[in-house]
This record gives sequence, structure tokens and C-alpha cells, in this order.
Amino acid sequence: MRTYSVARRVGILLQERQLTLAVAESCTGGLLAAQITNISGSSAYFIGGVVAYSNSVKQRVLGVPTGTLQRYGAVSCEAAIAMARGARRLLRADLALSTTGIAGPTGGTPEKTVGLVYIALASAHGEQCREFRWSGDRRRNREQSVHAALDWLQGYLTSGVGQLPEKRT
Repeated sequence: MRTYSVARRVGILLQERQLTLAVAESCTGGLLAAQITNISGSSAYFIGGVVAYSNSVKQRVLGVPTGTLQRYGAVSCEAAIAMARGARRLLRADLALSTTGIAGPTGGTPEKTVGLVYIALASAHGEQCREFRWSGDRRRNREQSVHAALDWLQGYLTSGVGQLPEKRT
């Protein structure tokens, strides 16, 4: 219910500012888009999303550079930023969120453990990335990632930056 409330508030803020949103998801596998579209009327601001689970989709569809994936890996701030930038460009949205990480229970390494997630936000003002380290099971790690992405977007939209005119022309 908490995530629904945040998604609802994000929708109101996007509509008030006449901004559009796109998403690029890896570890959340469409859950972020699902939470956004749980809100009635979300078609007024939500353009769509790409579930880029494989590196080839990250590269071919979102334009994530091969060098980024080779140097930093798919689970990195650099990849998350490139995914958000790619979704924003591809779907012609004002804002884009991306998620990439290791939901678990397998797939972790000593350097990149299960629960490591990067979330990026791209706008006309640039791109930012945040790192999260969850300790739940696969379902919980994905849910926490979605909530964190929406909560961050809500904060962005209520900050001074989120209120600047940045509508795509």
C-alpha cells in the first residue's frame, strides 16, 4: 500500500508539471512499470518502459555502450545511467528511471552481492544514480527497489530541480 501511495503522489506531481516518464528495468523486470500503471490515469504521464534483462537488449534497444558493460558490468551506476538516458531518448520522455541489480537468491559475487541495486534518474538537467543494498529475498529486494525509485522521483519532483521547466519541446 505504501508504494501505491508514492506512485499516486508521483503521478499527481508529474501531471501538475506536465512531465512525462519512461522506465528501463532490469532486476525489477517490469514491476516498476506495473506500479506506475496501477494508478488510474497514468497514461497522462507514463510513456512506457523497456525491460532490458539481457545485456544485448541494454545495448541494442537502450544504447548502453559495450565498453560500459565490459568495464563496469551491467550492475553498476554507469550502466543504470546509460539505461535511464537510453529510455528517455528512445521513448522521448521528460524523465526516466532505471533499475539494475542482483535480486537474488543467486547471481551475487564477493564484489557485487545479492541485494545490490542501482537506480538512475535522467532528466533535462542530467543524470544521477543511487546505490542500494537490500537484505531481503528476491521478491522483497525487487519491491524495495521499486519503492526506492518512486520515492526518489517524488523527492526530485518536490525539490527545486523537479519544479524547473524541463518539458521536452
